[in-house]
Amino acid sequence: MTRRIVLAALLCLAGFSAHAQNIVGDWQGTLHAGGADLRLVLHITRTTDGTLQATLDSLDQGATAIPVSSVTLKANNFSLDIDAVHGTFTGKINADASQIDGTWSQGQPLPLTFHRGISASTAEHKTAKPSDIDGDWWGTLDTGPIKLRLILHITNTIDGLIVTLDSPDQNMKGLPASSAARNGLLLKVEFQGIGGVLDANISRDLTVMDGTWTQGRTFPLSLKRARSAADYERRHPQNPIKPYPYREEDVQYRNKAAPGVTLAATLTIPQGNGPFPAVLLLTGSGPQDRDESILGHKPFLVLSDYLTRRGIAVLRADDRGFGKSTGSFALATTADLATDAEAGIAFLKSHAEIDPHKIGLIGHSEGAIIAAMVAARNRDVAFIVMLAGSGVRGDQVLVEQHRLLAEAHGATPEEAERDAAEERQLLTLVETEKDDATLEKTLRERLSGQIPPAQVGVAVNQLTSPWMRFFLTYDPAAALRKITCPVLALNGEKDRQVPPQQNLPPIRKALAEAGNKNYEVDELSGLNHLFQTAVTGTPNEYAEIEETISPAALEKISTWIQKQTAVLK
Repeated sequence: MTRRIVLAALLCLAGFSAHAQNIVGDWQGTLHAGGADLRLVLHITRTTDGTLQATLDSLDQGATAIPVSSVTLKANNFSLDIDAVHGTFTGKINADASQIDGTWSQGQPLPLTFHRGISASTAEHKTAKPSDIDGDWWGTLDTGPIKLRLILHITNTIDGLIVTLDSPDQNMKGLPASSAARNGLLLKVEFQGIGGVLDANISRDLTVMDGTWTQGRTFPLSLKRARSAADYERRHPQNPIKPYPYREEDVQYRNKAAPGVTLAATLTIPQGNGPFPAVLLLTGSGPQDRDESILGHKPFLVLSDYLTRRGIAVLRADDRGFGKSTGSFALATTADLATDAEAGIAFLKSHAEIDPHKIGLIGHSEGAIIAAMVAARNRDVAFIVMLAGSGVRGDQVLVEQHRLLAEAHGATPEEAERDAAEERQLLTLVETEKDDATLEKTLRERLSGQIPPAQVGVAVNQLTSPWMRFFLTYDPAAALRKITCPVLALNGEKDRQVPPQQNLPPIRKALAEAGNKNYEVDELSGLNHLFQTAVTGTPNEYAEIEETISPAALEKISTWIQKQTAVLK
């Protein structure tokens, strides 16, 4: 069977962050220099080994395909050097990867913002009489691990069809096609920047396109003509609607233990007179925004709203180097992120409307590991809630995750065990090989032929990252054995990423060994890794389920916190 490798690297514990992928495509901006407006178009592609490369057009100077000497992307911090014109650009990508705000330096620094979408050169094409397929087309791409909505926007021009692509579940919008060719009822669209190709047969009544999407592997894809955005937008009925019956503040606080790291966050404060009990929400793995946005859902927005309406103040922050927070996420380990959590606790303690003796942590997935890590060494933590947290080493979690997901996607138990054994060998290699150059070379050799060439470089970068090196050998039980504050540990029965049968027993055992007198460890029936009511629990359901968090899970978390804070002094 085709090896489903690097579910470990791609899924880790929580997020499907596609942010690093989203930089690929065309970007346009205008540089205001010395009274002149210069339109710039940046073309970014990814090579088969995962390396980024780019060229720059300066339309008003008649210069095209200026080679970019180097491209650097770390979390949402982006920079490039253009030796040919002695220019540099440094900027930050916004949360939905639609804009890069930064500075162009070429003698003197000038502000420059790039916007994603149809490049200025493409936009100059004059529209023509609409073709019979002009408009929006949408479908769902089933990749196995996840299902992704794709929306194709087609416009006829005097120079031919112009096509852009949205993948809303990956926060990608307006990716321009490098070519689009139609021959009767056959349509072929290429997206060179991401190595994607659509081959489709248009139905005679012009309502459906049936075909394939190829990007390393080939998948069937059917697109339907959209009458309006309502056809492809997903409902998320739990998302709160303003005005809220509580106060909301945008705040910032520094991590004094990590120079250059300032966390941007939202603090929600209940109605009435404080001081209030408070919780800090800690996101799962991968760069996450303060709402822990994933596949269209905003779990931390829903959780924050629920708790604040019940008298609990909530602080939730963008991860370092992501959204409006500063610092480098790419170089951070779980231990580094724990210091960001401690900075959040310090901020809450200093707030006049927060009771400094009733500050707790709620962590999801990797965030649960961080919550335990911080609570083990910080007496300012009054209680913690672990949501889908692990109780064993990271390598054990990833191997079991790999086995369960392989079975869920059609592998026999024997095949899944063989795949898990291969995954175990690969992760052991990452743990034991200390020389980075040797490790990278060996990984490339091992992965070549097992996954599409375009994914090899990405997988190697993920497997050799500081985060992965730390996570694989870290045992959360060591911290749990030191925690004596109240603990609520919850896992969904159908969690295939952090399986409860593997993790809840060691969590319970470690807390007992700590002599903890106030802990509750529960498996919630029918819930997945995101605490949604699920059928199979596999990640390909996440986006399709309307529910963001089970009301039963929300009620259990809220009731337990209210009980703990009622007796704290």
